[in-house]
Amino acid sequence: MSTTKKIAGVALAAALGVTTLSACGGGDAKDKTAGKSDAPKSKTVTLVSHDSFNVTEAVLKEFEQQSGYTVKVLKSGDAGAALNQEILTKGSPRGDVFFGVDNTLLSRALDNGIFTPYEAKGLGGVKPEYVLDKEHRVTPVDSGDICVNYDKAYFADKKIAPPQTLDDLVKPEYKNLLVVENAATSSPGLGFMLASVGKYGEEGWKDYWSKLKANGVEVVDGWEQAYNERFSGSAGGKKAKGDRPLVVSYASSPPVEVLYGEPQPAEAPTGVSTGTCFRQIEFAGLLKGAGNEEGGKALVDFLISKKFQEDMPLQMFVNPVTKDAALPELFTKHGVVVEKPENVAPETIAKNREQWVKAWTALVVK
Repeated sequence: MSTTKKIAGVALAAALGVTTLSACGGGDAKDKTAGKSDAPKSKTVTLVSHDSFNVTEAVLKEFEQQSGYTVKVLKSGDAGAALNQEILTKGSPRGDVFFGVDNTLLSRALDNGIFTPYEAKGLGGVKPEYVLDKEHRVTPVDSGDICVNYDKAYFADKKIAPPQTLDDLVKPEYKNLLVVENAATSSPGLGFMLASVGKYGEEGWKDYWSKLKANGVEVVDGWEQAYNERFSGSAGGKKAKGDRPLVVSYASSPPVEVLYGEPQPAEAPTGVSTGTCFRQIEFAGLLKGAGNEEGGKALVDFLISKKFQEDMPLQMFVNPVTKDAALPELFTKHGVVVEKPENVAPETIAKNREQWVKAWTALVVK
């Protein structure tokens, strides 16, 4: 959700101590016997991913037993860094499948031609609004919403209603309350900037940030510092004596605060301002030149299977994209549904991302 995931609160899961799979080497991703008709097919399939990929061991083992493939996971930093490596090794990939490119970087991946088109089995079960590539070079796997989170106790004590929309954040009652991540260095920071572009358009988003700056917005480098040090509502922020009751994080952050609370609270201590959100969608794709293309196809199919989709929320704190996947009780009880997140077309992001970030930096940081 991320980091792109993020990912969805994927960075949140890591920060709060969720156990993740250990990084594995490329293994058999390049089978030296590939192309020889009498060569045995590789039984290893390698997934290249950002650092926040995770899956329950039993779920992965079931796929391996049913498919006959052994899965190796090669973790490669954040989403941007992982994608850069695949672009540099185009045609001679380090693995068979890449997972973790999101809609803020999608056009860059597609324009560089690193994927082989493949229409995954079960794609008809994916909600159509997530299928952004009609050529099926990538398959949607998860979604997550970048949103402002608020400290419930602070607003209750002050008897102030928490903000619910982007417009609210520039009001005087929220002066000096919001901390955001740098759009040039942070995935949630970039997503929140894109939310303002989606809401106010090319003509209005910079004026909006001028108002936010005048209203005392604080900018820090990344999510970890913003959420676990400056935000007063998180467990980490409380320990660090953070004094900002508003932070850019994820819609999945409140359920995580419940899950890892000591003791576990009956109600989430943080809330989500649902009118401030930008939706990230993460994709997987079969890498062009994959050493085990058939295994790669089977792995992509697995990523949109009901078993994986229902396991994913509590492993990576993102939402499923398939119609039949049920959310766990932790999400339904303590999470929120973002009905109308802001969106910007991937091709528009690709065309304007660099100049938008430069303009944002000059306006807000310098």
